[in-house]
Amino acid sequence: MTGTLIAYRWELRKLVSQKRTYIGLGAAVLLPVVFVTVMALQTGGPYDAPLGHNLRKTGLALGLVLLTFVSHFGAQLAAALVAGDIVATEHSGKTLKMILTRSLRRGQILGGKSLAAFTYVIATILALGLTGLIAGSIAWGFNPLTNLSGVRLSALHALWLSAAALGVFCLPLIAVAAFAILLSTWTRNSAAAIVGTLVYALGQEAIGGLVHQNWARHYLLSDQFDGWHGVLMSPVDWTLILRAVWVSAVFILVPLVIAYEIFRNRDVADD
Repeated sequence: MTGTLIAYRWELRKLVSQKRTYIGLGAAVLLPVVFVTVMALQTGGPYDAPLGHNLRKTGLALGLVLLTFVSHFGAQLAAALVAGDIVATEHSGKTLKMILTRSLRRGQILGGKSLAAFTYVIATILALGLTGLIAGSIAWGFNPLTNLSGVRLSALHALWLSAAALGVFCLPLIAVAAFAILLSTWTRNSAAAIVGTLVYALGQEAIGGLVHQNWARHYLLSDQFDGWHGVLMSPVDWTLILRAVWVSAVFILVPLVIAYEIFRNRDVADD
């Protein structure tokens, strides 16, 4: 475990030094500001989006409303840009043999890389939620929020539930990052890993649209991006939340196990 944490610190330092790290973070910070600006210039709004009826009433709703929009493409792209590069960059930079000479096992190195990618995912969603809260509160105030069941919540109560909702939303996004890590390890090519991850995410959306059986659609990764809705219901819908947790966990563990086997048995003589 100590070795994994050492590798994790290495990878965090690498991420901080790379320009692509700030693409997703910058977009997460900019999107709420742009959204508030656009709404200030028009009278309408996406009121039919989950919690959209709270827009222009409380700033607490903005970050949560934006989750619906970024769940279809933007969040996956941000995750893929970093996670799809995190192993492949060692091949392109001819540095893999060097890091393997350190006194760490391959599993610890891959574990550190995975934790760094997952940290980036969480940081991106946190940036979106925090900026949304600040921008929305400046525009519309820090007021009570009416949840998805029509129950009015105090601002502080809604704030804590919003934090929990962001956490639930991160789970399927981490699963997307896990698949990107698999492709990054397997293909040794950042572009292939990033594009392949986006095709994977969009393919899940497409399958969800084609499947007419709700029970089957509920077990697609794409459906788990709505799991946070359960937090903002009265009473809390634990079925939605727990399904998002365990389905996302499966989609996280399977790619990581395969990536570990590939990384553990890789011949780096030619890298």
